[in-house]
This record gives sequence, C-alpha cells and structure tokens, in this order.
Amino acid sequence: MPRKSQWVKVNFISIRKRNDMQSSDSLTVNGFRKAVDDFDAENISVLSNEQYSASKSKSKKLAMYVFIDAFGWEIYQKYGFLKDKLRHSRRLETTFGFSSAADPSILTGRYPDEHGHWSSFYYSPETSPFKWFRYLDLLPSAIFDRWRVRHLLSKLLAKIYGYTGYFELYSVPFGKLPYFDYLEKYDYFVPKGILNTDTIFDWCVENNINYYCSNWRDSEESIIKANMKIIQQGEIKMNYLYLPKLDGVMHNYGTNHLQVEEKIKWLEGQVEKVYEHACEYYDDVSLYVISDHGMADVTGSVDLIQEIEQLGLKFGQDYIAMYDSTMARFWFKNSKSKLLISQKLRSIKSGEIVSKEELQRMRVPQSDKKFGELFFLMTPGILINPSFMGLQVIPGMHGFHPEDKDSFATILSNREIDENINSITDIRKTMEFELADCLVPERLQ
Repeated sequence: MPRKSQWVKVNFISIRKRNDMQSSDSLTVNGFRKAVDDFDAENISVLSNEQYSASKSKSKKLAMYVFIDAFGWEIYQKYGFLKDKLRHSRRLETTFGFSSAADPSILTGRYPDEHGHWSSFYYSPETSPFKWFRYLDLLPSAIFDRWRVRHLLSKLLAKIYGYTGYFELYSVPFGKLPYFDYLEKYDYFVPKGILNTDTIFDWCVENNINYYCSNWRDSEESIIKANMKIIQQGEIKMNYLYLPKLDGVMHNYGTNHLQVEEKIKWLEGQVEKVYEHACEYYDDVSLYVISDHGMADVTGSVDLIQEIEQLGLKFGQDYIAMYDSTMARFWFKNSKSKLLISQKLRSIKSGEIVSKEELQRMRVPQSDKKFGELFFLMTPGILINPSFMGLQVIPGMHGFHPEDKDSFATILSNREIDENINSITDIRKTMEFELADCLVPERLQ
C-alpha cells in the first residue's frame, strides 16, 4: 500500500540555526522546535491528509515577500516584472557598499551605523582568525588564486570555525588576511543574527507570528519547492522567498544580455506559480517583490594596487589596504603614507576620495574606523582590477555610489505602496504593517 503524503503543523520555522545557539529550546516558539540545517520539506510529517482537511479551513492572510538579488530599478524599467499582478512600484534608495550592508538594512529597517554591518572584511589584526595564513603566502598563486580552490577552502574554513553566515575568502592575498577579521560569522536570516539590533524575524518570534524564510544555501529550484510545500500547510503568516541567482547572471553577462532576459522571465514564472499556489490556501495574499541594489555595466578598470605600490610604501608597516571591486579602503601607520596615498588618489580621475561628511550622510559606521580611515570610490562602471575581490574584469558590478541611477533598488506589489516607502530600510515597515493583524491587543497599544 503506498504511503500517504502527510502534513506538518508548525508554530515557527526558521531555516537555519545560528551556530552559537546552544540551548535545546533555542528555536522553540509555542512548543515547536526544529534544528533546520537538516530540515527536509519532503519528509516532515505530523498530520495525515484526512486530519488536515478535517481540522483546517482556508487560512485568512499571507504576506509573501520575494527577494531578488540585484533586481534594481533600472533593471525593472528595462524588463518589467509581472505587471499585470504587481501594479504598484517604487524606486528605493540603497545603502553605500555591498550586500553585506544592504541585506541587514532590509531585515532590520535600520542603517549600517545602527545595525553594525557594513563590509565583510574589516581591519582588526588582534582578532583576525587568519593569523596563520601568513604561512600560506608562499603557496603557488597559479593554484591557490583560482576561484574554485578559494571557494572550497572557504567552505572548509567556515566549517572549522563554525561560521553560519555567508563566508568567502575571495582573492584576498593570504599574506594580507592576518590584518583583517570577518564580519558575517553568523547567519542574519535567523533570529539574533545581527550584531546590534533586531530583524523582522526577531520581531516575528517576539510576537509569536509564524513565518518561513528560505535557505539561501539551496538552489533556487529547491527554494521554490520548499516554499510551496510550507505554504500549502496554511500555518505561516509571512514567507521570505530568497532568489539570489540573477545577481550572478548579471555579474557574468552585464545587464543587456539575453541570459538576463531569460533569467527574469524564469523568475516571473516561478514567482507567479508560488503566488497562485498561495492563493489556493489563503483568502488574501499580499505579494511584494524587493531587491537590495541594482547592477551597472562595467566600462573599464584601473590597476589601483599597482598605482599605490609604486609609491614605495610597505604594506603592513606604512599602511594597510582593502581593495574591494569598486572602492579601496586604507588605514595608515604614519603621516607620510597618508599624505602620499592621498595625493596619488586625488590624481586618479576615475574615482574620488569620499569625505567624512559624505560617509556620515550615507550612514557608514565610522566610530572605530575598523571599516576604513580613507575611502576611495570608483566612478560608476569602472572597476579596481585586479582587486581583493577578483582578478578579472567582469561585465556587471554593483557597489558604486548609491545615488547612481544603476544603484537604486526596487519594491513591487499588488498592494498600494505608501509614499513614505523610499529606502530599502523602509521595507520592514511594510512587513510590520502586513502582519499587524497578527499582534495581540496589548502589542498594538
């Protein structure tokens, strides 16, 4: 006799567990606990189909948030997205920097100088987990500078150190790594994953609101399947559907390639499928498509590392630098190095030094200068190459000035979007508004 499919009744689901949560009830809400690193949406079973049908009518409301990495405003203007269903749209300001700043800003509803997350690598030789890497600096670069080798080494180190967040060594030279610590040690898509503030997921837990967040480690196909499986149980009030692969397609092909158009069409089909599936199990489904930033086409590059090394200063003795793909950050050991490097940077026409006032306006954490003493930002479309993030010029990149037209993020919805939703930090406001009916009366006072 074939085994009947079964359903699970849940009160709280979070896809990953922060590594330092040791308590046996660390993921318990209303008596439910699940260590979800080994979660299998295919095999969980508590209630039979007959029990489910008898005990559950169509659920009332679901807030569905679809995150598409790098689906910026200009990309939306070029390709559109489910315009027959998502009739409301707004351009959103993003944060200065990369996803390591933008994603926490979405989830917390706060800026980097509040939540504490900005760049993955920051200057802290005392706490660096990479001190022993100085002994690997003599290994042949022809092998250990390859992306696949670096990626496998990153996965191994994350396992050894117990990191649960997104961790990559990129192309940072082994001999330079001991000057830096790594920020994203913990997964910020689970409760208590952010350094200084809460996230929408913490808020849901605090208010006993059932939600589901995708596992960013899985393939998009698996993510879609898992979300549909959870939705049909009718228990959650919000799901956060995480779709990251468009970012990589545009990095590899730029924004105008047929591959981009085909990827967006595929995403449209998948999102529509999940939405229509949700409408079968919920009376009311609010659908939002959001992004963290846009993507710019690359038009050129500058070998900034060579320009600085020609000054005759010594890395580690006179200065320290982190060469990101679109900006360079410097720390100085003496006034001479600061003077020479500043003069050199001012002579480079394809970028500019970002003033302290501008950094403050863009809400970059500056109090301890761990992210940099001096910031040099490239002109939109121009890369630092080679950089500590990669050794080749690629067709698409983000991380330029947030006011550049290709930097703006997007929010689309089948609901009207309030005129005060203007920044990615405002997305959380829409989430709390959609979930307000789930709050007990004393929470509304």
